[in-house]
Amino acid sequence: MQTPSDRHAYPSHWEADVVLRDGGTARIRPITAEDADRLVSFYEQVSDESKYYRFFAPYPRLSAKDVHRFTHHDQVDRVGLAATVGGEFIATVRFDRIDSRGMSASAPADEAEVAFLVQDAHQGRGVASTLLEHIAAVARERGIRRFAAEVLPANTKMIKVFTDAGYQQKRSFEDGVVRLEFDLEPTDRSLAVQRAREQRAESRSVQRLLTPASVAVIGVGRTPGGVGRSVLRNLREAGFAGRLYAVNSAFGEGAEGAEVDGVPAYRSVRDIEESVELAVVTVPAERVPQAVAECGERGVPGLVVISAGYAESGPEGRERQRELVRQARSYGTRILGPNAFGVINTSPDVRLNASLAPHPPERGRIGLFTQSGAIGIALLSGLHRRGAGLSTFVSAGNRADVSGNDVLQYWYEDPDTDVALMYLESIGNPRKFTRLARRAASAKPLVVVQGARHSGIAPTGHAVQATRLPHATVSALLRQAGVIRVDTVTEMVDAGLLLAGQPLPGGPRVAILGNSESLGLLTYDACVADGLRPAPPRDLTTGATPDDFRAALVDALSDDTCDSVIVTAIPWVGEDGATASPEGEELAAALRAAAAGCPAKPVAVVHVELGGLAEALAAATRTRPNASAPAPGSERCAHPSPSSPLRSSRGDLNRPAERLPTAAAAPDSQDRPSPAQPHRIPAYPAAERAVRALSEAVKYAQWRREAKEPGRVHEYDDIDEGGAALRIDELLVEQDDPRGATLAQDDARELLGRYGIDVRDALPAPDPDAAVAAARALGYPVALKTTAPHLRHRADLGGVRLDLADEEQLRRAYAELTEAFGKPVELRPVVQAMAPRGVDTVVRAVIDPAAGAVLSFGLAGAASELLGDTGHRLIPVTDRDAGSLVRSIRTAPLLFGWRGSAPVDTPALEELLQRVSRLVDDHPEVVAVSLEPVVVGKDGLSVLGASVRLAPPPARSDLGPRALPGY
Repeated sequence: MQTPSDRHAYPSHWEADVVLRDGGTARIRPITAEDADRLVSFYEQVSDESKYYRFFAPYPRLSAKDVHRFTHHDQVDRVGLAATVGGEFIATVRFDRIDSRGMSASAPADEAEVAFLVQDAHQGRGVASTLLEHIAAVARERGIRRFAAEVLPANTKMIKVFTDAGYQQKRSFEDGVVRLEFDLEPTDRSLAVQRAREQRAESRSVQRLLTPASVAVIGVGRTPGGVGRSVLRNLREAGFAGRLYAVNSAFGEGAEGAEVDGVPAYRSVRDIEESVELAVVTVPAERVPQAVAECGERGVPGLVVISAGYAESGPEGRERQRELVRQARSYGTRILGPNAFGVINTSPDVRLNASLAPHPPERGRIGLFTQSGAIGIALLSGLHRRGAGLSTFVSAGNRADVSGNDVLQYWYEDPDTDVALMYLESIGNPRKFTRLARRAASAKPLVVVQGARHSGIAPTGHAVQATRLPHATVSALLRQAGVIRVDTVTEMVDAGLLLAGQPLPGGPRVAILGNSESLGLLTYDACVADGLRPAPPRDLTTGATPDDFRAALVDALSDDTCDSVIVTAIPWVGEDGATASPEGEELAAALRAAAAGCPAKPVAVVHVELGGLAEALAAATRTRPNASAPAPGSERCAHPSPSSPLRSSRGDLNRPAERLPTAAAAPDSQDRPSPAQPHRIPAYPAAERAVRALSEAVKYAQWRREAKEPGRVHEYDDIDEGGAALRIDELLVEQDDPRGATLAQDDARELLGRYGIDVRDALPAPDPDAAVAAARALGYPVALKTTAPHLRHRADLGGVRLDLADEEQLRRAYAELTEAFGKPVELRPVVQAMAPRGVDTVVRAVIDPAAGAVLSFGLAGAASELLGDTGHRLIPVTDRDAGSLVRSIRTAPLLFGWRGSAPVDTPALEELLQRVSRLVDDHPEVVAVSLEPVVVGKDGLSVLGASVRLAPPPARSDLGPRALPGY
């Protein structure tokens, strides 16, 4: 129970759990009067040197006055925060508001003096850097814009904390003290520093789970069988490189020296003398708290909780899960699970199988993350069957703590992972996931399949932010971030195999060759349907030999007009008409030999009833690291000599061929090299599957090339950002509604005009005479429209009359509308000057609480709405984003001269998209904008209708200090 402060209620929203540099966690919270004993105990454990650096003089102990001053804060002008582990202080920070003379002050003074003290045992963990982020956020909330700190020159660690934070600062030296002053307004550099620290910390927390030097399995039964015994067996059989311990409170007293399956057995983790770096918890849910407490007291940094009975089981379990996370975090421990399937690391230095998978995958270059244990089992089996090895496997279960975001942080810099596969049933923080996915995809392919995407609800046990965005929109945003978004786990495996074993294609041009004309034509049709550009298939006839395949593949790979090759194969047909299937190894060897001569182009195989070929390719293509790779630039195709050993034995097939690095380490991968791979040619039992995988690789390669030049956000000289901000503040005050409100038409037109977005006047016409007067003011020809909600933007229902050239036509149209649809008071008719002819489009922007600000574009009309033909981009959009958004919809050809029509002014449309993006990005109070219709003509465009909604700005968790999701 926290004591209220002198002037404000206890600010519970300042509490946060954080991940530190070494992967451990700590809790940050305000210091209160109840913390006096904790503060004294903390101070006693600080070295004399650290005390000297803090107070500039020997200061062995705190006086009663000091303790009172450091624990009593008004939470406005004096604020103190503490970082705690196990309920005890490990570091403190405080600020005191000061005036221009350095004296204590109150608002409106906007400067404060800040000071830190970190326990020596926790220095170097990034505690002070994390506290600085949080105390700076608190200061900004309280109207403080600048910090000042005085530091002794010898205190280089603290000086580095300030100088590395990325804020704009001023440094001076006087009277033997370094004085640092810095503005607290976040900068691009401070945000980059914060995110780099976040990446290192979260990556390290996952690394600790995957590379432990010792593992204790808690809940190992005394007799064979049970989950704990199974996990222990899997660890042993995988050849875990570290120390293993079996733990069960049911083991008898004095069990020292006892063993279970050759593993030392203990009643409690506390009884183990050596350090334990990972505990796998398999006891029933009601006994998990005791296990967590013992691990926390023993200093175990990571837990894999396989135990079920948590949020997936209902409200009681959901509360049990919250308490589990709170308990673990209080000890600085991270949790995978609960209800997890486990983790696997195939590195020869680790050989960890802390999971329920009895047969761990072979070592490879693919990382796999799942939230479902059942899907995890299926994927492990499918990847193994097709010859793919894994680097790491993480099955997070309810992902109450460690999530896909954390694993992405780890994979981003993991040298053993070239391709990342993720099965997600929910995305807890879409805004962060999109940001991390974009960065990860710039270095290595990320393939994602999302389950439960149409149910509209999160799977039981998953805590997620609410989102109003449909799945199609989320998918579009993921693709914008470079994610390879597929619909099924089969497609995920198909794409992963191609990306892990083959280089990225240089373009969409595909060569097709094989011994079946029909299968070649099916492959051709599939390529066309998926947006590829196939050449006419080359038919080698059903009598083609492995030598014929080799020669044809060499020719195709040598062709400069080809970016990739698909080989199709069916059983051979003999002279007597009987089918035969020669050793698949022979054809596999021929294809590998040909592909090895041109390692810069991807090759895929489609086979029908040739299981031997698939097995031979799988056997020869286990994803093992290779010792060396040719230097970039040695990409020209080399023709194998006629004496090349095509009819080799299986042992020869297992020998990897030299080749360039795969997709993750292609020459355009931002200088992130990867070990070379054996030449792995993926095989598919259907043309559509091979083509779909290749199509995803082509689109991803194009994204990688474009990501190097992401474009820029235009400034536009005519934008009045300051004037818009003032007007928005006035409108919010006038509304006085915390939920926000839609602006009146005149106010919306004025606000949009400050961003260079002109909306055509629409004058109200409550009766025929008012309509005639409006038309005279605007000038003929005019349009007469209803604005009633049920008829608005529905020209197909007849609520719009266009090209009214004179008063007679206007009065007749007015009478027809009121006769057909009702009284003017119900129809709310307006008169608007006619715009030049063009294509009707719709531009919208909305701020989603989970995904952030999203810009959408499509053609106007029921057809586009019915088909869901709308493109989406995250705000802010660059000029490149705007161009791709316009071209992303299926009906885009209508804008570019379809069937001989005149192309419209798409540059003007792209500029409008960027202006709307700027408005929403500059002013988070603008929570929704709708421009409908926007008529795009040959020269320019006309915005005929606009709606703007204002509301108090939603919280931006991505811009605040680092913190784990609250529980």
